[in-house]
Amino acid sequence: MRWKGRRQSSNIEDRRGARSPFPRRMGRGVPIRLPGGRSGGGLSLSTIIILVVLFFGLRAIGIDPLEMLAEGPQSGGPTVERSAANDEMRRFVGVVLAETEDVWHDIFSAQGETYQEPVLVLFGGQVGSACGFASSASGPFYCPGDRKVYLDLDFFDELARRFGAAGDFAQAYVVAHEVGHHVQNLIGILPRFNEMRRGMSQAEANAMSVRVELQADCFAGIWAYYTAQKGLLERGDVEEALNAANQIGDDTLQRRTQGHVVPESFNHGTSEQRKTWFARGLESGRVTDCDTFNGTL
Repeated sequence: MRWKGRRQSSNIEDRRGARSPFPRRMGRGVPIRLPGGRSGGGLSLSTIIILVVLFFGLRAIGIDPLEMLAEGPQSGGPTVERSAANDEMRRFVGVVLAETEDVWHDIFSAQGETYQEPVLVLFGGQVGSACGFASSASGPFYCPGDRKVYLDLDFFDELARRFGAAGDFAQAYVVAHEVGHHVQNLIGILPRFNEMRRGMSQAEANAMSVRVELQADCFAGIWAYYTAQKGLLERGDVEEALNAANQIGDDTLQRRTQGHVVPESFNHGTSEQRKTWFARGLESGRVTDCDTFNGTL
C-alpha cells in the first residue's frame, strides 16, 4: 500500500507504556499500610481476608499478583520503550485510519449525514475500555460504549507469524474491519443487535454475530474499493487482505487450534464467507451491497 507521506489521523490515543490502573511492581519505596496490619506482629485475620479478595479480584481482570510481586523495584515515572518498527507501524495505522475517515465522510455526506470519527487506542498487554478490561490475547476490538477501536500493534506480528497473514494491506484490512463496526454502531446495527441478543439462545446469538461480522468485512471492502480508486494499492495488496480474511475464518481457526470445527459456535464466519463479503464490498463500493441480514450468506 502506498501510504507514506499521506495524512495521519489525529484520532489516535496512544496508551502504550502507560501505567496499569494497578501498580505492576511492588518493591522498595513507600511502605503500604494494610487495614488491620501491625508494625511488628504479623497480619490480622481481617487483613488476610482482604488480601485474598484482592488477589482473586486482580486475577479476574487479567492481572497476575504473583508476577507483580516478582518484579523488581519501579523507578519514578512511567517509561515508554518503542522500537523504530513500532513507531513506523503507528504512523501506518494513523494513515489507514485517516483514509477510512475520508471514505466514510464522503459516503455519509452523500446521504445527507455527518460521519462521526472513532478514536483508535494503541495499547500493550492489557487495556480498560467502556466494554471492560481486555488483554492483547483478545485481539483488536471495537467498543460501542466509548466508540473506540482498540489495537495492540503486536497483533500484526502474530497475524503474520501465527496465522500466515503477512503484509501491510492485511493489517489495513484489520483496522478497516474494526472501523466497519463503528459504522454499524452509527447507523444502528450494533445497538439493535445488542438489544436482540438478550432474548436469543447462544446458537442464535452466534448466528446473528456472524452476519454482523461479515457486514464489517464488506464495509472494509468498501474502504478498499475507494483506496484502490485513489491509486494507493500495490500489486498483491488485495491478495494480502483476502488471505487475512481466509486465515481468520472460524472454520480455519478451529481446525488449527482444536483439529475439528463446530459450526454452531461460529461467530465471525467461515473463511469463504469472510473472503466473499470483503470481495463484495471491494467490487462495488456500495453500502447497499453489504446487506448480510437478509438471505443466505
